[in-house]
Amino acid sequence: MEQAEAAEAVLTGAGYAALGLDHFARPEDPLARAAASGRLRRNFQGYTTDDAPVLLGLGPSAIGSLPGGLAGNILDERAHADAVAEGHLPIARGVAVTAEDRARGVLIERLMCDFALDVSAPAPGMEPVVAAALAAMAPLEAQGLVELSPGRVAVTPLGRRFVRQVAACFDAYLVPATQRHSAAV
Repeated sequence: MEQAEAAEAVLTGAGYAALGLDHFARPEDPLARAAASGRLRRNFQGYTTDDAPVLLGLGPSAIGSLPGGLAGNILDERAHADAVAEGHLPIARGVAVTAEDRARGVLIERLMCDFALDVSAPAPGMEPVVAAALAAMAPLEAQGLVELSPGRVAVTPLGRRFVRQVAACFDAYLVPATQRHSAAV
């Protein structure tokens, strides 16, 4: 945490704008302009200005995103190379996404990019999801990480470092004990 705070102080002191969780850009950079206008996006690669609905993952362990689902490439480099050499797609697994998954993804992305979320008019059928997420955020509010008000979630300055935990309240698939990738803290 101290390293992250020190790095942020150096970067912002040099004129960079803090974007999202852990990115920085000069104010004139397209990423900074997108963040300032509420158009910043986030995908498996990190923060971006790209709103393309398809992200093709190339290489071992890459993840691809398509309107209908996600595809995870073979992790092992040799097995990945062998699949490509044999003319096969080097995909190890795939997951179809539902309309609810996509709606949850939008909520998570907006929290990760904007540190705030309007929940006053959830997408049809998402009312129970939003209600459950807000209830799950009560301990985070008690810790000073979020401010909950009618129809709005706002991540506090303290909470920005923990925005993954806030966003996780909307994640139907996150099982902390089996987490395979980077931890929130």
